[in-house]
Amino acid sequence: MSETRVQLLQRMAIFGGIREDILGFLLEVAPVVLVRKNEFFFREGDEGHAMFVLEAGQAAVLKRWQERDCLLRILAQGDCFGEMALMDLFPRSASVRALEDCKAIELSTANLYRLYEKDLEQFAMIEMNMGREVCRRLRELDEELFRARMGVPVLGGDHVSRAT
Repeated sequence: MSETRVQLLQRMAIFGGIREDILGFLLEVAPVVLVRKNEFFFREGDEGHAMFVLEAGQAAVLKRWQERDCLLRILAQGDCFGEMALMDLFPRSASVRALEDCKAIELSTANLYRLYEKDLEQFAMIEMNMGREVCRRLRELDEELFRARMGVPVLGGDHVSRAT
């Protein structure tokens, strides 16, 4: 287990309040995936069985509209994506494509189930943190939608959504 990987997870909201030994446990069973530039982590509509933590590289979150991919967000080191499919069990709502060679930690439903069996309290904390993160993103998008409907410029000047 890499101390650097544990520290990466500790800086993320989804793993806030999670003990170091539990992060180590998750990392022991979680594979690291390499995705080459212009390849996809997953595509919109795919079944979702894992979330990812981007360890290196950049990736684009894309939504298909009228035969073209529209950029929703750029992901960088420390960003996580794919957790919505773990929570709601629906197909992927967007695609994620590597903009450069990427390395990511893959946390599957099977990995989280192992944690559930080992430490229910820490599992519940991660699930609650995922819910909070999705709610934070929803609030951000609600604000952007409201501003767009009112004709008010989007906060920060960029019209890049935070949804994944």
